[in-house]
Amino acid sequence: MSLLYTFILVVLAILAVLGIVVGVSNDAVNFLNSAIGSKVASFRNILIVASVGILVGVITSSGMMEVARSGVFHPEMFTFHEIMFLFLGMMLGNVILLDMFNSLGLPTSTTVSMVFGLLGSAMALAIFKIKESDTLTMANMCQFINSGKALAIVSGILLSVVIAFVVGGIYMYLSRMLFSFRYQTLFGKIGWLWCGVSLAGILYFALFKGLKSSGLIPVELVDWVNSNVGLALLAMWAISSIVLLLLQLCKVDILKVTILAGTFSLALAFAGNDLVNFIGAPYAAFDAFGIAKNAGGAIDITMEGLKTPVAANFFIMLGAGLVMILTLFFSNKTKKVIQTEQSLAGQDENSTGNFDSNFVSRAIVRGAVAINNFYERVTPRRVKIAIEKRFIPLPADERGDLVYDRIRATVNLTCASLLIAVGTTLKLPLSTTYVVFMVSMASALADRAWGRESAVYRVTGVMTVITGWFITALAGFAISMLVTMLLAWGGWIAAVGLSLLGLFLVIKGNFFAKDEKKEEKSDSKKNIDITDKNQNAQEALIGYIENVCVDMESVTHIYGRTIVAVFKENRKVLRDMVKESNDLFFAAREQKYALLGMMKKLEQQDIITAPFYVQVVDYMSETTKALIHITRPAFDHIDNNHTGFTKEQIVDLKEVNDSVEEIFSSINIMLRSRDFSDMSTILEKRDRLFDKIDDIMKSQLRRMRVEHMSTSASILFFNILNETKTMVLQSRNIMKSLEHFVED
Repeated sequence: MSLLYTFILVVLAILAVLGIVVGVSNDAVNFLNSAIGSKVASFRNILIVASVGILVGVITSSGMMEVARSGVFHPEMFTFHEIMFLFLGMMLGNVILLDMFNSLGLPTSTTVSMVFGLLGSAMALAIFKIKESDTLTMANMCQFINSGKALAIVSGILLSVVIAFVVGGIYMYLSRMLFSFRYQTLFGKIGWLWCGVSLAGILYFALFKGLKSSGLIPVELVDWVNSNVGLALLAMWAISSIVLLLLQLCKVDILKVTILAGTFSLALAFAGNDLVNFIGAPYAAFDAFGIAKNAGGAIDITMEGLKTPVAANFFIMLGAGLVMILTLFFSNKTKKVIQTEQSLAGQDENSTGNFDSNFVSRAIVRGAVAINNFYERVTPRRVKIAIEKRFIPLPADERGDLVYDRIRATVNLTCASLLIAVGTTLKLPLSTTYVVFMVSMASALADRAWGRESAVYRVTGVMTVITGWFITALAGFAISMLVTMLLAWGGWIAAVGLSLLGLFLVIKGNFFAKDEKKEEKSDSKKNIDITDKNQNAQEALIGYIENVCVDMESVTHIYGRTIVAVFKENRKVLRDMVKESNDLFFAAREQKYALLGMMKKLEQQDIITAPFYVQVVDYMSETTKALIHITRPAFDHIDNNHTGFTKEQIVDLKEVNDSVEEIFSSINIMLRSRDFSDMSTILEKRDRLFDKIDDIMKSQLRRMRVEHMSTSASILFFNILNETKTMVLQSRNIMKSLEHFVED
C-alpha cells in the first residue's frame, strides 16, 4: 500500500489533536460559564470539576462513531482511496474553520461543523465520480448522500434554538418570581425542593444520557427509565430533595453543590458524546486503512465495512480526554469565548460586549418596548407592583463582581441538561452549544438583565452569534467541498501540499500567535481600571488621568500613521489603524458607562471635582469618535481602489499633520507633567491650525473649479480636515477640564 495513505493517517491524527484543542476552546463555554459567572468556586476548582467530568465521560463512553462513519454519506459508494481523501478534506476544513471562530471569540457548534464538513466532502467526491461516470447523473446524488440524516440535523438546529430560548426564559421568570434577587430567606425554607428539581434533571442527564452506553448502568434499568421517563424523574426528584435537605441541615451550600454537579454532568456528556466530532473521522480513516490492508492493500475496495458500528479504543479515548483537559487549563481562546457569552448575559446594565447596534436589533428592541408598553396599560396596577418587587436587582455594591447570581446559574444548567436529555430521548439531533447558549440568553432576558441601556447591543451580539452558527454550516460545507475537490483533482501532490498548509496555519494560529496574556499584562501597566471595586474614588479619579495620557498618545500615533498610509495607499496599515481606533473608541465608551458607578463612590469633598471628570470622559469619547471618522473613510477609500490624493492635497495634509503632531506633542507633555501653565501656547497653535485648514479648504474649492478631480478623494479630503478640527478642539477641551480637575 502506498505511503500516501500512511501520511494521510498521520496528518489525520495530528488534526484530531488540533481539532480537540480548537474545539474544546470553543465548547468550553457549554459547561463552564454558569459556574464561572456565579463564582461558586475559584476558576481553578471549576476547571478541576469539569476535568473530572471530561475524564469520566471519555473513560465510560462507548465511543460509537456512526455519524462520522456512515451518518451523512453511504460508505459503500466510495472506495478506500476516495474515503481517505474525504476524511482528510473534512478535517482540514473543520479545524481551520473552528480556529477562525475561536479567534473571533464566537461560540459555535463542533457538531454542525463536522456534519456539514462531511456533507461537503462527500458531495465533492460524488460530483467527481458522477462527472467521470458514463452512467451516473446528478439525479444519482442520493445514492451517495444520506439526505434524510442531513435534513434531520438542520431541523434539529432550528428546533433546539427556539425551544431552548422559550423554555429557558419561562423557567427563569418563574424562578425569579418565586425567589426574587434576595432569595436567601425563602430559599432556606424551600430551596431544597427547588434544587431537587435541578439536581434530578442534572443526574438524569448525567446517568442515563451521559453514561447510558458505559456499561456501568444495567441495560434493563436504562430501558425501564427510557420507557418511564416521567416516573423516573419524579423518583429522582424525591431522592435528590431529601439528600439536599440533609446537606442543608448540615450547613452545606446546596446551590453550590447543584451548580458544580451541573458543570460536571455537562462536561461528562460533552466528552462522552461530542468527542466524535474531533476523533470520529480520523478513527474511521484508521478503520478504513485496516479494511484495505486486510484485503491485500487494494485501494479500490469499497467501504461497506464502515457501516458496522465499532467502539473506540480505550487508550485513544483516554488520550483524547487528557488533551481536552490540558486545553481547558492552558488555552487563552477558551477565556475569550467565555467572555463573549458573559458580556451578553451579565447582570450589569452597562455590559454591552464589543458589539454595536444595527437596524435589525434596533427594530427588535423597539418592538419589545411597544409590547411592554401595551402590557403596562392592560395589567392591573397591583399585579404590576407585586411583580416589580420580585425583579428589583441588587445594588452594584451588594452584587459585587458576579456576572449573575446562583439562582440564574442553576436555571441555566438545569434547563440545558433537561432539554438535551429530552432531545436525546426523542432522537432529535440537538447541539449542546446552541442549547446552552440560548438558555443563557433567555434567562438573561427573563431576569431583566437586558435593560433599555444595553438591550440593542446585546441583541446585536446574540444575532451575531446565531448568524455565525449558520455561517458555520455553510462555511464548513463550502470549505470542505473545495478542499476535497482539490484533493480529488490534484492527487498526492494536493494531499501533501494542503495537509502541510493546513497544519501550518492551525499550529501558527494556536501556538505561535501573540500571547494574549502578555498583551493583557502589558496593557494593564498602561491603563488603570477605574471600575476596580477595590479602589476608592480618589484613586480611581487620579488613575483616570493616567488613562487620558495613554489614550491621547494613542490618538497621536493613530492619526499620524493614518495620514501617511493614505498618501502611500497602504491598505494593511489603514486596516490596522481602523482596528486600533475602534478599540480606543469602545474603551472610551466603557468609561462613559462606568460614570454612574464612579459617581456613587464619590465622597462629599469630591463632588466639586466630579463635573470636570464627567467633562473629560465626554470629551475623550468625542475625540476618539472623530478619529474613527477619519480612519474608517480613509480605509474604505483605499480598500475600494478609489483615486488617490493629488500632489497639492498631499502637501496640504502634510502641513496639517505636522501642526496636529506639534499640538498633540505639547498636550502629551502637559498631561505627563501635570503642568498646564503653557495652555495659551496650545490655544495659539490651535487657532493657527484652524486658519490653515480654512485656507486649505478654500484652495481645494478653487482647484475643483478649474481641474478635473476625483469626487471621492475630494470628499475624503474635506472629511479629514473637518474631523481634524473636531479632534483638536475636543483635545483642547480635555486639557482645560483636566486643568480644573487637577487643581481641585
